Amino acid sequence: MRHIPRILFCLAFPLALNACARPAPAAGTAAPQTEASKAGELRIETVATGLDHPWAVALLPDGGFLVTERPGRLRRISADGQVSPPLAGVPAVFAEGQGGLLDVALDPGFAGNKRIWLSYAEPGEDGTAGTAAATSTLGDAGLSDLRVVYRQTPKLKGPNHFGSRIAFDGKGHVFISQGERNQKELAQDLEVLQGKLVRLNLDGTLPADNPFADGAGVRRAIWSYGHRNMQGLAVDPRTGRLWQSEHGPRGGDEINRPEAGKNYGWPVISDGMDYLTNRPYPETHGREAPGMERPYHVWPKSPALSGMAFLVGHPDSAWNDSLLLGALAGQSLIRLTLDGERIVSEERLLTDLGSRIRDVRVGKDGKVYVLTDERDGKLLRLVPPAAAK
Repeated sequence: MRHIPRILFCLAFPLALNACARPAPAAGTAAPQTEASKAGELRIETVATGLDHPWAVALLPDGGFLVTERPGRLRRISADGQVSPPLAGVPAVFAEGQGGLLDVALDPGFAGNKRIWLSYAEPGEDGTAGTAAATSTLGDAGLSDLRVVYRQTPKLKGPNHFGSRIAFDGKGHVFISQGERNQKELAQDLEVLQGKLVRLNLDGTLPADNPFADGAGVRRAIWSYGHRNMQGLAVDPRTGRLWQSEHGPRGGDEINRPEAGKNYGWPVISDGMDYLTNRPYPETHGREAPGMERPYHVWPKSPALSGMAFLVGHPDSAWNDSLLLGALAGQSLIRLTLDGERIVSEERLLTDLGSRIRDVRVGKDGKVYVLTDERDGKLLRLVPPAAAK
């Protein structure tokens, strides 16, 4: 039989599923690359390929990884890059637009309880959805004992602005970020959960010292409000302070350091513009207003921030004391150099990849792991240059 090109065979015989299926994810086989950076040569290693729009990566104690894929799959990747089939027990997700399976994080007690946290767009009735977070026990073949600990209510229609990241403060609390579901006015409404950063105890109960714990007509899970679409969340290991990044509209991506009960302004104040008119939204009344917080750092042109991590405590690394952020539209890894908590410079890396950087995490050894958000998504390991002696 003469050779038939694979694409023509698939078109002619669509039921030949094994032959026509999308190739399974694979361990990285490409030779390491290098890239010049301000601090020296950066080494780029491919850990795994073939991931379907990966959204988040968690670093396992055995050197492996957990990776979420936005369509609703969770995969385990071994230290040498072997990618598992989808793990069983993952909750159903609303995989439309920006929705799907989102963040994954290891519980602070993971070494003993094997508990993980997931955030995701949870489907509701009649095509509605909302951000949710669940915990589960990680086993060899999948998840068990799934428990939903947070649900954004009310659920709404629409495919955008779910967030969502998870971070722990080391004091028995978890923070869950989310978006305002592209309904701007809800970010200022304390009776709903859209556009809010929430804080829970690790068992899912409400902390008694949350800023609105005693308020009538206020959601008691709220920590801060006036947020648009938060896709970056990290605690500075040096200080224990929470940092957060969020998408502005056309311009106005920002970093905040959310404090209890404070209002971060969206949509009343913003550095961004309406996508259609390139003018401020009618709801926006400037960049400052009484009782509302200015961003700690802002980009006039949006890089589209997603995923953030601190690289600190590694004096042998030239990247020590850096804040790293993924950029989607900016197709780069952003490195902000810190002097204490002050941002003193910015560098854009991985620009030659031409890939959206969805997540970034830092290992205990100071190596950096990033995910590229694409149909053939990759898990990359970056080895930063050594500090000058």
